[in-house]
Amino acid sequence: MDIMSLGTCLPIIAICYCAGIGCKAWEQIPDKWIPFILAVLGGVLGIAGMYIMPEFPAADWITAFAVGTMSGLAATGINQMYKQAKK
Repeated sequence: MDIMSLGTCLPIIAICYCAGIGCKAWEQIPDKWIPFILAVLGGVLGIAGMYIMPEFPAADWITAFAVGTMSGLAATGINQMYKQAKK
């Protein structure tokens, strides 16, 4: 995956970030489960993205799941960078 294909992963990161905010707002989900939820959601979106987006950087479902999972975890990292920058 090169830097040019990064734009295909940004929608997954944005959707996972919004889902993480929703999980945080819904106080019944413990904070320790949010990264796991976002990783699974990102993996599912990665598989869907492989079929929907022709320029998706994966050709098989295992790689698509891995790309999506890393995108979901990137959303968690972005949230933590924002929180640390506020301090």
